[in-house]
Amino acid sequence: MPPKKRNSGTTQSKEMKPTAENASPDKKESPELSLKKHGDKDAEFVTLCKSLHVTDPVCDRAWTLWKTVQESVDEAADSQKKLWGACLFVTVTDMDATCFTLTQVLKAVCLNVKQFIDLVRKLDVNLDTISTKVNSALSRLDKKYDVMLALYQRFEKTCKKIFNLTSDGKERETVRTCWTMFLLAKGRALQMEDDLVISFQLLLCTLELIIKRCPPDLLQPLYKSAISKIQSPPTRTSRRNQSKTKSRVVEPEVDIQLLETLCKENECSAEEVKNVYQTSFMAFLESMDLSRSPDFPQVNDIDQQYEEHYLKSRDIDGRMFFNGDETVLAPKVEISQVERTPKKNLSDEDGLLVPPQTPIRAAMTSIQLLRGDLTSSGDQPSANLVTYFKHCTVDPTQDVQKRLETLGQVFSQRFGQAVGPHCVVYGRQRFTLGVRLYYRVMEEMLKSEEKRLSVQNFSKLLNDSTFHTSLLACALEVVMATYGGISFKNGGYSHGGADSAETDVCFPWILNVFNLTAFDFYKVIESFIKADPTLSKEIVKHLETCENLIMERLAWRTGSPLFELLKQEHESGGAEQVETPANFSQPLQHNHTAADLYLSPMHPGLRVLPPESSSQTSSQPASQATSQPPRPLKSNSLSLFYKKLYRLAYTRLKMLCSYLLSSHPEFEPIIWTLFQHTLQHEYELMRDRHLDQLMMSAMYAICKVKSVDLRFKTIVTAYKNMANTSQETFKHVLITEGHYDSIIVFYNQVFMQKLKTNILQYASTRPPTLSPIPQIPCSPYKFPNSPLRVPGSNNVYISPLKSTRMSPGIMTPRSKMLVSIGESFGPSNRFQKINQMVNSSDRSLKRTLDHGSTPKPLKRLRFDVDGQDEADGSKSGGDSTLIQKLAEMSSTRSRMQEQKMKEDAESRMEEL
Repeated sequence: MPPKKRNSGTTQSKEMKPTAENASPDKKESPELSLKKHGDKDAEFVTLCKSLHVTDPVCDRAWTLWKTVQESVDEAADSQKKLWGACLFVTVTDMDATCFTLTQVLKAVCLNVKQFIDLVRKLDVNLDTISTKVNSALSRLDKKYDVMLALYQRFEKTCKKIFNLTSDGKERETVRTCWTMFLLAKGRALQMEDDLVISFQLLLCTLELIIKRCPPDLLQPLYKSAISKIQSPPTRTSRRNQSKTKSRVVEPEVDIQLLETLCKENECSAEEVKNVYQTSFMAFLESMDLSRSPDFPQVNDIDQQYEEHYLKSRDIDGRMFFNGDETVLAPKVEISQVERTPKKNLSDEDGLLVPPQTPIRAAMTSIQLLRGDLTSSGDQPSANLVTYFKHCTVDPTQDVQKRLETLGQVFSQRFGQAVGPHCVVYGRQRFTLGVRLYYRVMEEMLKSEEKRLSVQNFSKLLNDSTFHTSLLACALEVVMATYGGISFKNGGYSHGGADSAETDVCFPWILNVFNLTAFDFYKVIESFIKADPTLSKEIVKHLETCENLIMERLAWRTGSPLFELLKQEHESGGAEQVETPANFSQPLQHNHTAADLYLSPMHPGLRVLPPESSSQTSSQPASQATSQPPRPLKSNSLSLFYKKLYRLAYTRLKMLCSYLLSSHPEFEPIIWTLFQHTLQHEYELMRDRHLDQLMMSAMYAICKVKSVDLRFKTIVTAYKNMANTSQETFKHVLITEGHYDSIIVFYNQVFMQKLKTNILQYASTRPPTLSPIPQIPCSPYKFPNSPLRVPGSNNVYISPLKSTRMSPGIMTPRSKMLVSIGESFGPSNRFQKINQMVNSSDRSLKRTLDHGSTPKPLKRLRFDVDGQDEADGSKSGGDSTLIQKLAEMSSTRSRMQEQKMKEDAESRMEEL
């Protein structure tokens, strides 16, 4: 519906203000508030409700919520109105009411987005104060705000390089039109408006259109010269002169030269941006009747249409960023640490700027590295991989190709459904990258297996459809995480409604697309990481978190093969210990590969071996083979799963105990014993539940029998402060089939009933034997590309150059001096400055090198010289100390080489 104008009789100025501040998103569904019905409420609260056009039911329910939380929240004299606004937001979200937008309530209570989100979360004084629906809405708004803020900050910087400042402010009107047009295009083209990469690509498309249609005198030389010569000069054409416009030569759909300039300046893939332009952006232009018109877009029309979109979405008015409105002001604490690093890494005369690592730059760099790493990898199997296929008893080539074709179509279609109309082509692009990574990692896995087993026939593995689907899914998850940033779908939950579930491509979305069980996907993760040393630390951590999510919850869903394996283990009689507790104190070392996990026995007494292994066992005499009864074998995949599960479970329990039971350290091993017993013997309690639900219940149970007053409210409050947690874990717990309730109800009706006898034993004089404590490694995965400290030195680090495509400008560290061996270092005087810095006892000269300004005295020195801290400013023998340091570094060089050779050998042993 057309928005209601506040000053309908006046002409809008160039700095036109949004007209939605006092408009309800849907006035027909928001009848006037009846003041007579609300005499029992605070008059100021009713006034706030009236200003936000809320209905009587919303007013009543919000007031009830306020009375519930009033005594529990810290209320300052000026915060009551803010808390009322938070209560109204919670109410309209729960009721799906269309009374007001987020920006409107922010203006009404004088808060910015981050402050308001924090305030709403503080209302969760009880387990059921804030619903999962509200929490999901807050998370979505939080992410959307972060994306919009990052986009606007980059947009603002980019426009300063494009447009000239004019005395009449024409460039500001042009920039405002461009930003509003982008907001409208993003809102119409994308269902996932928090997709940073595609949103930024749309922003570049919008800039291309505005640049080629704005007056040339507004453009700086780089962009004025970038516009294709075949294009007719852009002019403003009045609507009365449309007939003359039709006779002019129609401009090209996209100015390739201009778009490539924009992409180059913003380190973005021109190929991908062209695809976005030709699909999503062109569709948007056609819907606006702008695709063939050379006219400059009408600012009023764009603004009005965006206002309608904003009112319908009911969240953040993106125009506020351009206006510098306080509601979208970025809190100072939100400034990333990397933004505060020096912007110059070299001296002024070198002129090489090191840009700050903003969210967009980080995303573009990660994508650039991924695409670069996969450039040499083809869309088809390499010659080596084809050879492996040919050596199989049954050649898998045809099945592999058919599977990729089928899954490629499924992936692209589902991607388009999730991200937005016309986005299927982006899905195909990402699938192509995933296929290249899939082939490359598969080849590395097979090379490792060949070295380990001295065979080349991997027929059973390469004809295993689940293995291929899992490997492809893992490759695609790497691609999706690189493009979409590291995020997860609310810990694997999807109770935010069908729409949110279908428009979220975060993990475990890929499992649903391929109809792949989480337990099968888990089998390939570790081997995938070991097979691809080029993976960034962020991606490795992402995959590790995926693995943790699977162990915590996803593998325990009904229908998971995990339950069948556990049933078989228990029925065989050899599964009394799925994982022997005596092994807990041992490091997590194993030689299982993906091949072992996918081909491990699925039935008790049945040994499933690949052909290469059966050839080794066939040398046994037949009489010996038949004289011994078949012995049930443990499933390798189940054994390794439980090893990792126990270590994850204990790590989380230890963290929670440190928050809550620091005065009772003796309780930790007791709680762990009950927790471990539950996972081993009562694993059915994990069905469709979360690992942390059993952890919190075990903690409460032991504290209860030990007469320590620890309430669930206290437990979940501490639990929310732990990493990678969701409130759904304690608010949405399965009680009976189809019925969910809080963790308290679960404990009373399920956990306690099942384990009552066992729990009471801990109060007796003969409690159960304590379970051994697992040894917890920092991470099961190594980061071969991480900087290593030079032995004997506190601040000298070395790291391998990961890619020659990386310039020093995008390498770390940015706050220290960086020397990239093998690349251009600059003029010779830089080497002189290095010598000067090294030879000088005044280490502060280093800052002169970095900043080119007068150095400030250092408060602390970074080296301890002869065991003494030179913070007092006393001088030491600079030359002798330097010689000593160099001697130490020289003497440790051979030790480092020996250490590296030893680590490589250990790494190869682990791979075996």
